[in-house]
Amino acid sequence: MLNKTGSDMTKMIGRTILITGGTSGIGLELARQLIGLGNKVIVTGRDLDRLAVAQQAVPGLHVFQSDVSDPTSVESLYKTVSGQFPALNTLINNAGAMRNIKLDQQHQLSDLTAEVDGNLKGPMWMVQAFLPLLLNQKNSLIVNVSSGLAFIPFPAAPIYSASKAALHAYTQCLRAQLTDTCVSVVELAPPGTETPLFRGEFAEEMKGEKGMNVSVLARRAIAGIESGKPEIRPGVSNVLKIASRVAPHFMFRQMVKLGRPKPASV
Repeated sequence: MLNKTGSDMTKMIGRTILITGGTSGIGLELARQLIGLGNKVIVTGRDLDRLAVAQQAVPGLHVFQSDVSDPTSVESLYKTVSGQFPALNTLINNAGAMRNIKLDQQHQLSDLTAEVDGNLKGPMWMVQAFLPLLLNQKNSLIVNVSSGLAFIPFPAAPIYSASKAALHAYTQCLRAQLTDTCVSVVELAPPGTETPLFRGEFAEEMKGEKGMNVSVLARRAIAGIESGKPEIRPGVSNVLKIASRVAPHFMFRQMVKLGRPKPASV
């Protein structure tokens, strides 16, 4: 299992891997590096144009249009992928969104919780759909991509933080339930990473803040999986996990300060 460091179970070579949200950022970089290691990689995304661009950027990449926030789409994806790739043995739940939401403003209720559908329900639905296939393989692997904000929330991204904290709890439970099976469960909790998601809606808050290089993040993720770590917390994410135990109130105050837009320099 995962505590067998260096075992074949966690070697990221010769696998058939499905990555959700793989058209940019962490997902696309993981796909690039995993193909380079000799794996067969499939990525999903909602936008056909972005899928085409990703396929051109990474030779050998397989792509499927799918939306993890839609259970019907997840079920359809399973039927297609399990038919075309019956040897699939690795699922990386990477798709997600992060929004800057002011809770004192008016929001449509269904829109307010959209991140819960993609960041939390999506991985749950993907696992439930693909688990029968994974249980029929040897040395299967599920990687749920949470966030350092699963340990200390970021007030400027309240729904995102809540969804990732819930995904962290779910992943712990999933790992416990699958302990005696052929499926290993890993949580990857990235720190702020230089991707479109990191900058996007948080340009004001992130002035002067530097995220981890996405290629470095992907390398550390793969190395962590291969070394048998059940929870991979690169860089600042490890600090947040430790702080959540020893100084949670202090660290949360720091996150509150970070979430305040920085004044323009003169």
